[in-house]
Amino acid sequence: MPDATCSAVLLDIDGTLVDTNYLHVEAWSRAFGELGHPVDAWRIHAAIGMDSGKLLEALLGDDAERLGDAAKERHAAHFAELADRIRAFPRAQDLLRELARRGLKVVLATSSPPEEFDRTTAVLGAGDAVLTATTSSDVDTAKPAPYVVGVALDKAEVAASDAVMIGDAVWDVQAAAAAGVRCIAVRSGGVGADELRDAGAIAVYDDVAALLDDLDESPIFRR
Repeated sequence: MPDATCSAVLLDIDGTLVDTNYLHVEAWSRAFGELGHPVDAWRIHAAIGMDSGKLLEALLGDDAERLGDAAKERHAAHFAELADRIRAFPRAQDLLRELARRGLKVVLATSSPPEEFDRTTAVLGAGDAVLTATTSSDVDTAKPAPYVVGVALDKAEVAASDAVMIGDAVWDVQAAAAAGVRCIAVRSGGVGADELRDAGAIAVYDDVAALLDDLDESPIFRR
């Protein structure tokens, strides 16, 4: 078994470990439509994973301040209605357990609200493989700002140079870079490999199952 290049692995959840990105698109689409401000689904998808305030500014423009709070409330309600469709990606739990088995600190680095975090991690079923986690309660501004990653590093008690991030969105890659953390990307959130590499991802895999299959040759174990 090769030596690890880090002591902690920080993982995004939505679109990385659980198949929820398109459920979020559906929930936001319903919310915007109900408020009389329909938004094309592809534009919503492109903003998934971004700080909610920035997402609303990008998608609602000048109406963000007027409609933002109502949109967030309706999104949360619609996402809860879709909860029975949340599923973990194949072998996501296996990846977390293998990283922990090899002695790495496993940290879930997300800005999801606590209720969404509880819902998705229940489906993920990671159990004691996860050392610690972040939620929206830990930060005021989410990705692409680096604060979520910074809090995750603090909770894991590791330096940025001693961690690797795994995420599915450009915002994950940008947040990791801003915090000084290398980022591996997966395509399971619906973002293309070229876009993820252009954002700064050091490696791109189809999904976490593909990363697990290549773990010994990945940037987690090979420089």
